[in-house]
Amino acid sequence: MYIANYHRRLQAVFLIFLLQFTIVFARLFYIHLFRGQYLSNLAKKQHSLYIELEPRRGTIYDTNFRPQAVNLACDSVYAVPRKLTANEKQKVIEALKEVLNLKHSFLEQRLSKDKAFVWIARKISNEQSQLLRKMNLKGIGFIKESKRCYPNSYLASQVIGFADIDNKGLEGIELSFDHYLRGQPGWVLSLRDARHNKLDLYSRMVEPVDGADLVLTIDEVIQYIAESSLDKVYRNSSAKGATIIVMEPFSGAILAMANRPTFDLNHPQQASKDQIRNRAICDMFEPGSVFKIVTACAAMEEKKVEEQTKFFCENGEYRVANHTLHDHRPHGWLTFREVIEQSSNIGTCKVAQMLGTSTLYRYIKLFGFGSRTGIELPGEVAGKIRDIRNWSKTSIAAVPMGQEVGVTALQLAVAMSVIANGGTLLKPYIVRQIRDSKGKVIESFGPQVINPQVIASETCARIRNILIGVVENGTGKLAKMDEYTAAGKTGTAQKLEPNGTYSHNKFIASFIGFAPAENPEVVIVVVVDEPRGNYYGGTVAAPVFKEVASATIRYLRAQQKNTLVALP
Repeated sequence: MYIANYHRRLQAVFLIFLLQFTIVFARLFYIHLFRGQYLSNLAKKQHSLYIELEPRRGTIYDTNFRPQAVNLACDSVYAVPRKLTANEKQKVIEALKEVLNLKHSFLEQRLSKDKAFVWIARKISNEQSQLLRKMNLKGIGFIKESKRCYPNSYLASQVIGFADIDNKGLEGIELSFDHYLRGQPGWVLSLRDARHNKLDLYSRMVEPVDGADLVLTIDEVIQYIAESSLDKVYRNSSAKGATIIVMEPFSGAILAMANRPTFDLNHPQQASKDQIRNRAICDMFEPGSVFKIVTACAAMEEKKVEEQTKFFCENGEYRVANHTLHDHRPHGWLTFREVIEQSSNIGTCKVAQMLGTSTLYRYIKLFGFGSRTGIELPGEVAGKIRDIRNWSKTSIAAVPMGQEVGVTALQLAVAMSVIANGGTLLKPYIVRQIRDSKGKVIESFGPQVINPQVIASETCARIRNILIGVVENGTGKLAKMDEYTAAGKTGTAQKLEPNGTYSHNKFIASFIGFAPAENPEVVIVVVVDEPRGNYYGGTVAAPVFKEVASATIRYLRAQQKNTLVALP
């Protein structure tokens, strides 16, 4: 009886163990077959730390390899809230608040999370990093990152643009060439122990590919000369805005481009949209009398006029359809040369009437107006040139003197370059080279012809002489330099009021020209938006041209001498 009970109990225990073993085996089989990959990956995640390796963002240089935008190593601060007690969190908050100048509520919210990693502050200063490291705060760690820095802060700010905290380009060159500058990130799998502490052991690694460097056509010295003069007129005239462009007429290379107001590239978050906007390519305006160069070129190219052809300027009043055209001061008989020199609206209108609307329109388009120049900067507008089908009866009087058209400062520079270089329309460019991190040239940019002959070289020479007269005898006398000759045209344009009428107290003063006149080295455009007090282009913008042209030519010639001396 006893032996029989013992065997039954033994069988029961055996069956129980067999059942448990079967269940465990079935579970293990299920895990291995259906959950094995998932659990294996989970284990890898728990013991491996994926770290992205940041590439170096490419450096932006000026034409002489002076850095304009660089990446510098810096620390970013993170916390491990899970490791901290309530009391320890309060101590950490007080320390971080003082050093990083962060709000108590922000830090409290970050440290309240039950996480092994939270960002506290990205890309802090070296001084802040040193202070925090000395404190040796529990649960606080540092990660090395790179921060975009701009050595010249305000210089060429709208041209260079800026990148965000993750080194992604947001404006200017930083945006338009971001795919070259940013490089490709790498990654590394670092091993860690059961407590998630990082070990100096790596299972896999892919090296990052550093971004390419850019070499601009901008010259830091010429940029400084241009910005200094522009800033002076902007402040002295209490203007709403101002723009200057310095360009090589035979290549299309931009040597300087600046706007006011401006901003500090190292603190773009403090800048307004008005400060960030590159007015040279984004702002469209009625150019006023500087646009008369198109009419003058067209008339001479079509052989409608000679320099001494005379026009009666109606003593200051001329009726066109239902509109009376005025000159800024009355004129009687003027030669064609004098019409341009004295900037007579009535004389220019009569020249345009000889040309006809279709011919005038054709030359406006030939000079590049109404189309984007194609410069490698974001936000460029095409301007506005209405099709002749939409011209009114008074358009033949308005368009030749720069009304009913919208242009950009860069389009004016390109158009004036046509006269300066002998008739060729060139695409402006601002990037000279793209180089890899080892200095090897990936891509080069140079002069690009849009139209090889807009007007004949003989016509250019004759117009050049007339524009010299503008500076020597006409409205642009304040652009005259002592050491170099200059050719140019003044402009004073009334701005439109919201109701569509022309304002009597808001003007755009401008001067476009080149120097030296006989063998031009630079084309310069100066535009001042709503200057107070004096508002004529000849008195507001022409002196800026004189100052910048004189200093720039001296600098360029000194550079050439240094180059010749350096040659063996």
